[in-house]
Amino acid sequence: MLTRRIALCLAVSAATFALAAPPAWSQNFTKQVHIIVPYAPGGTSDIIARIIGPKLSEAIGQPVIVENKPSSSGNIGADFVAKSAPDGHTLLITDAGTLATQPNLVKKLSFDVQKDLVPVTLVMFSPYLFAVHPTVPVATLAELIAYDKANPGKLNVGTSGVGSIQHLTAIVLAKKYGIKWGIVPYRGGAAAIRAVVSNESNVIFNGALATMPFVAQNQLKGIAVSGDKRLPGLPNLPTFKELGMPIVETGSWQGFLTSKGTPAAMVARLNTELRKILATPEVVNKMAELGGDVKTSTPDEFGSWLTKAIGEWGEVVKAENISLD
Repeated sequence: MLTRRIALCLAVSAATFALAAPPAWSQNFTKQVHIIVPYAPGGTSDIIARIIGPKLSEAIGQPVIVENKPSSSGNIGADFVAKSAPDGHTLLITDAGTLATQPNLVKKLSFDVQKDLVPVTLVMFSPYLFAVHPTVPVATLAELIAYDKANPGKLNVGTSGVGSIQHLTAIVLAKKYGIKWGIVPYRGGAAAIRAVVSNESNVIFNGALATMPFVAQNQLKGIAVSGDKRLPGLPNLPTFKELGMPIVETGSWQGFLTSKGTPAAMVARLNTELRKILATPEVVNKMAELGGDVKTSTPDEFGSWLTKAIGEWGEVVKAENISLD
């Protein structure tokens, strides 16, 4: 009788614990994790993924594999993650700003940015470096505008893809200043940098994290930096705000997302581990050296940021009458 009573008590206790604690599988990692970079190797997202990957592997006790799935505006990689198993083992690291432009630019997008992807955390902000190939005979925005008016159609802007923030920035500036440059899409920021360094195209707006080394090595010539703060590594470059340029805050906002249906406990675990990594002095200093500022968030904060960005860039698309379909 006593044995039966003990057994009953144990069963009740076990049931109570099961109700109180979330399932272990919802927050523990049971296999390798894949970080999908929707651009070619060498760009901002790729650099971040390869800095964070080994540290995340150590934190969760599983291998972390970085995979590049490059395409125009990163939509192939984003779609892959959106359609992945909802278990938190497949992550997307992307330019969240460009992700936010897609609902307003691509009517037949193969995934829903807000319904099919779950925000995990923002990662960092890297202002754009506005730069040209060294053979372009200009050193300032005013000189570039004058050169373009004297040589209409001679300049080409290399961008990370159709509908990217770089693409929209180039369109807005062209309309603002009457510039006649062409806009050439590549498969990610790294490909655009290579194209401008080789003088295949000759103007670029790209995240400082990936672009600053080329300016420092005189393979590109800096014109300005987006935002209202000069870069410590390139203190002589004026800011967009100083020059009175439109869309001052344009730049590369990077963030991690995962697939819809991923348990909230797993999203929370990912958020916790990634924010711990991003808070370490080693990572903060590394980002700063490359011209970026660590900017983390809760999943809800990232979701709100994405909703706001979609609305704001939608207004730009509408005002400038931009369409990609």
